[in-house]
Amino acid sequence: MAASTVRINLDGKPINPLTILMIGAGGFIGSHLCEKILQETPHKILALDVYSDKIKHLLEPDSLEWAGRIQFHRINIKHDSRLEGLIKMSDLTINLAAICTPADYNTRPLDTIYSNFIDALPVKYCSENAKRLIHFSTCEVYGKTIGSFLPKDSPLRQDPAYYVLKEDTSPCIFGSIEKQRWSYACAKQLIERLIYAEGAENGLEFTIVRPFNWIGPRMDFIPGIDGPSEGVPRVLACFSNALLRREQLKLVDGGESQRTFVYIKDAIEAVLLMIENPDRANGHIFNVGNPNNEVTVRQLAEMMTAVYANVSGEPALEEPTVDVSSKEFYGEGYDDSDKRIPDMTIINKQLGWNPKTSLWDLLDSTLTYQHKTYAEAVKKAISKPTTS
Repeated sequence: MAASTVRINLDGKPINPLTILMIGAGGFIGSHLCEKILQETPHKILALDVYSDKIKHLLEPDSLEWAGRIQFHRINIKHDSRLEGLIKMSDLTINLAAICTPADYNTRPLDTIYSNFIDALPVKYCSENAKRLIHFSTCEVYGKTIGSFLPKDSPLRQDPAYYVLKEDTSPCIFGSIEKQRWSYACAKQLIERLIYAEGAENGLEFTIVRPFNWIGPRMDFIPGIDGPSEGVPRVLACFSNALLRREQLKLVDGGESQRTFVYIKDAIEAVLLMIENPDRANGHIFNVGNPNNEVTVRQLAEMMTAVYANVSGEPALEEPTVDVSSKEFYGEGYDDSDKRIPDMTIINKQLGWNPKTSLWDLLDSTLTYQHKTYAEAVKKAISKPTTS
């Protein structure tokens, strides 16, 4: 097993086994990161979350392969006094906890701000106890690009200097205060500033991760199947849900926003490099995305429709998409960023990381999982008679 061999970091030094406290371990990213750490390293995990569904296969008593290397603690970090003690027991804290679904930013702005900034206890405890922190932020901290404010016919809109997002130079541009969609981005930016200040003033060893649309199996939920019926998940699960139900994919404001997508398994490689190379990662903010996988949301819908038809063997609808307004879909106060294209210079220089998986391949892998996991349950849900 790989975990029994001595691991070497990027500087040729042996990697000592760590005890890692992972806050939000039961989520999409946390579940993949737990798998990676248990399967490939000797590190121990203190997995902390209010839910364990996505990691239950790692907690089974017959998981002898990593018996004793993962413990689950059902804790809400806002209300549990055990948090600081667990941070003291660990060498490294990874904070993944967040409300991070766009549908919530408008409808639950207070919860969003409290979750992503006010509930910043992990930062405080890491700083006070001289423990290293890897904190997950978001590409949303960049907001809109400079290019989006130029005239539509300006040639500068095509200049990467006006739309490629760089950790150390790009400004963070948000909409007006009444656009509550930016509650998440503002809270995430402010916690980044708090972490950076803790590093500057109190010596906190930190790494900040800015994910650019990590997608793959176990992302989000399918409404009414493994999540609330009235819930609105992020774009990949939203489109997956429509495909499973043979409904049209809703394109908000025409689906003209541009995004890049990176496969979760590629992204987790980057996080493991951060964990095991603190000398190269500490004090840095890292974009983690795939600029080669750039599409409009409309193009994403078209690709997902084609891939799912191939995976499921069912023909696509004649009219697979429908345009809806952002007000209709998200409610009053929604606003959007135009492009999210990450500059990868810093992570490539510090950690030598580059994403590998094409958008078509990662969609094929993800939709194969979605079909295998949910298709039958969705069919049963659809066939149930509704009570009047």
